[in-house]
Amino acid sequence: MDDDLRESEVVMKKLRIDPENSEAAALAEFAGNFKGKRVLEVGCGNGRVTKLFAPMAAFVHAIDPDQQDILAAQADLPPQLRHKIRFEATSIEALAVESPFEAVLMSWSL
Repeated sequence: MDDDLRESEVVMKKLRIDPENSEAAALAEFAGNFKGKRVLEVGCGNGRVTKLFAPMAAFVHAIDPDQQDILAAQADLPPQLRHKIRFEATSIEALAVESPFEAVLMSWSL
């Protein structure tokens, strides 16, 4: 890993994400109401954003190709959300869908 990349990772770890606690409200305003919907989240990473909207949704299938991020998301999943969220290490191209989703979210994915 080169020095520039290592330095940017250190800077990112020092950033406080959503210091105003407005991300959940902004997400709801932009993406609409998740209440009672089956949601596919593409690029969920460590599940930080997933946990913001999952309480409103009926079910969330959260995917990310990074196995380490998925393991972190699963480890940090609160017990009250375990029945509502499925984290899976896969890409969108390889995703096998069993039933339709009513919303798809890609909040921090490029």
